[in-house]
Amino acid sequence: MPFLRFDLIEGWSDGELQKLLDITHEVLVETLHVPARDRYQVVHLHPRSRVVALDTGLGFERTDRLVILQLTSRPRERASKVEFYRVLAERLSSACGIAPTDLVINFVINADEDWSFGLGRAQFLTGELH
Repeated sequence: MPFLRFDLIEGWSDGELQKLLDITHEVLVETLHVPARDRYQVVHLHPRSRVVALDTGLGFERTDRLVILQLTSRPRERASKVEFYRVLAERLSSACGIAPTDLVINFVINADEDWSFGLGRAQFLTGELH
């Protein structure tokens, strides 16, 4: 169950946001084999002056269509993460016009005891979820 946080610069329409979220979830299900109903996404919109994201010396320019995506997740295989990066960049470019240079992705890994989905229980530990 990944939790996805999107940090974006203001200016996205509701339709554009929905497309971004839907495509990201589709790629997550496809590459990380997440169940379709494991969908937790939060969008944070920021004024342009509140976002600084340079190129880490890679030699490309960022635009106001920058997508900074942080996934909090149980451990995932390296190959699955790399595939997620590649497929998401391709799909967002073709479907949303987001340049692959405007996509920054970060995984934050945690353990089963770090999740509670309600009722004050740790469902991965109780066996309610696997």
